[in-house]
Amino acid sequence: MDYVTVRELRDKSGEVWQRVESGEEFVVTRNGLPCALLLHAEPGEVEDLLRAHRAARLGAVVKRLQQQARERSVGPLTEEDIQAEIDAVRKEHAGSLSGGSTASTAPRVADGSGRR
Repeated sequence: MDYVTVRELRDKSGEVWQRVESGEEFVVTRNGLPCALLLHAEPGEVEDLLRAHRAARLGAVVKRLQQQARERSVGPLTEEDIQAEIDAVRKEHAGSLSGGSTASTAPRVADGSGRR
């Protein structure tokens, strides 16, 4: 996997797209920080790739929340706790897409207190 800045992507887009189409993957950076991934996908596999990516992200969020719960002696997360976290993140994401203000993206504590 290689890195490409937003500026390089703009200035050398033809070269980058050729490399992506040949199977290379890129991390796109803005101001030195990763902001996107570029990878080749066949038209028929886009939905499967997106589903796999979302599942991996969800797994990472659940793992992080479970670790935080253990550190705070909150106890194991219930399915309701996990669903509440998913719903909250979706609501925040929808607000940011519609131009609304975004709340903090820090994970909530799963003890029902609503603390972050």
